[in-house]
Amino acid sequence: MVSVLINWIVSAMVIFSIAYIIPGVKVSDFTTALVVALILGIINALLKPILLILTLPINILTLGLFTFVLNALLILLVSNIVPSFSVDGFFPALLFAVILSIANSVIFKIKP
Repeated sequence: MVSVLINWIVSAMVIFSIAYIIPGVKVSDFTTALVVALILGIINALLKPILLILTLPINILTLGLFTFVLNALLILLVSNIVPSFSVDGFFPALLFAVILSIANSVIFKIKP
C-alpha cells in the first residue's frame, strides 16, 4: 500500500516538473498534478490495454512507436477531464508522453 502511494506521489512530481519544461502544458498546482497522476493511472489501467489490442496491427508496423501516439491521446483525454490541467495540442501531448515515459522508467528502475 505504501509503495502505491509513493509511486503516485513520484508520478505527480514528475508531471508537475514536466509541465514547467514543455510549453503548452499547464498544471495549476501540485494537487492538480496528483489528480492528473491518479486519473492517468486509472485510464492506463482500464482503457489502454483495450486500445493497444485494437491498434495492434499499426503498432506492429511502427515497431511500437504508435504507443507514444496512444499515450498522447490519453493525455489529451485527461486534459479534457481535469479542469486545471491543459495541453494545447497534440505535439505538446506527444512530447509530454515521451518525457513522462522516460522519466517514469528511469525513476522506477532506480527505486529498490
